[in-house]
Amino acid sequence: MAFESIRNYYEQLVVDRIRETVARLEDANDADYLEDVACVALNQLPARYIRHHVDLAFYLTAEERAHMQRAVENAVDTAVAYVNRHRAGARPRTITLLPD
Repeated sequence: MAFESIRNYYEQLVVDRIRETVARLEDANDADYLEDVACVALNQLPARYIRHHVDLAFYLTAEERAHMQRAVENAVDTAVAYVNRHRAGARPRTITLLPD
């Protein structure tokens, strides 16, 4: 297929942040939990599609990179709290997004 190299730049940033923060929690080996956190976090972030990692990274300023990193940190922290709150109970339709 011709579109295999297209991906969302935020995906790897979110996965890296989850590994950094959730790795020390007891749910670190629960694939369903980790995937739920990743999905909730990614749904809070804009899509930034790229073909190659260098495509976007090369053109970002240090300020833009820092802003993206803060956005990812906030999204993952919010996602962990959200998934933890709703894991055992009924799932609500949506979450309230936090401002940048």
